[in-house]
Amino acid sequence: MNTNYPIADKVEFLIACVSEFAKAHSLKKKQAFNYIERYKGLEFISKHYGVEHTFSFNDVIKHITDFCHRQGGALVL
Repeated sequence: MNTNYPIADKVEFLIACVSEFAKAHSLKKKQAFNYIERYKGLEFISKHYGVEHTFSFNDVIKHITDFCHRQGGALVL
């Protein structure tokens, strides 16, 4: 399995995830970024990019929300 994805692809995906997360939770993008960062969602997205980028954004946002919730975050879908 190729784990050497271009950094630009990962960054673009991360930005899109933050934007979609903000929409899904009625947050500003900065709030969404801070929340995802605080509850280690950025690490989750980066670590699992190879799989996560193949899912729909609805699924990815659910995965991020669930992961952050398990890390102590309060948001749920």
